[in-house]
Amino acid sequence: MVQVSPVLQASDLFRFYHTGDEEIVALRDVSVDVDPGEMVAVVGPSGSGKSTLLNCIAGLDEPDGGTVRIAGARLSRRPEAAKAAIRAEHIGVLFQSDNLVEHLTVIENVRLAQRLNGSIDDVVAGELLARLGLASRADALPETLSGGETARAGLAVALANDPDLLVADEPSGEVDAHAEERIMDLLRERTRSGRAVVVVTHSPAVAAHADRVVELRDGRSAHVR
Repeated sequence: MVQVSPVLQASDLFRFYHTGDEEIVALRDVSVDVDPGEMVAVVGPSGSGKSTLLNCIAGLDEPDGGTVRIAGARLSRRPEAAKAAIRAEHIGVLFQSDNLVEHLTVIENVRLAQRLNGSIDDVVAGELLARLGLASRADALPETLSGGETARAGLAVALANDPDLLVADEPSGEVDAHAEERIMDLLRERTRSGRAVVVVTHSPAVAAHADRVVELRDGRSAHVR
């Protein structure tokens, strides 16, 4: 039997913040592995460490303890240039906001993301926008998009390079139920093609699509189901 290596290996993560003399523990010994073809949802109340975990996984924040590996390559405690190269090749990141460059159109934002990985493919970009219901908005500027269109355009940017791992923070937070279902269909399609997805969500509908659900409370993994 062939053993499959995880796309993501986040092991024993700790993250501390300081406010004056107070030390805040955002993550306490959290470990998450995600295999190819798997979607993991991270849930929990506000302030439980969900976004901090995603930032550490994506190399946008440095854990104070533990390690993160993406496709076998160590991401944590590497120079910023090395992290950026790993992200460009392996990781797509969808934030809750600020996913788009304001002076670029939707398709130009997708092309910019592709350029960071060394190539531009307008056919792929066009197909991706069509799958997200944005074909008619390809030449629109971000300021003219609705909240739902902005969320879907951000997802298109995150998926522009067909990343091995997508990390998404509330991907359906600004969309209606129909658009949420469209987004989740696309994410499930990605896992069927062997990609990995980690999604932070408050939506029971989104969590229901996941293969596993990791619940965080006070920075700890409280429950896995």
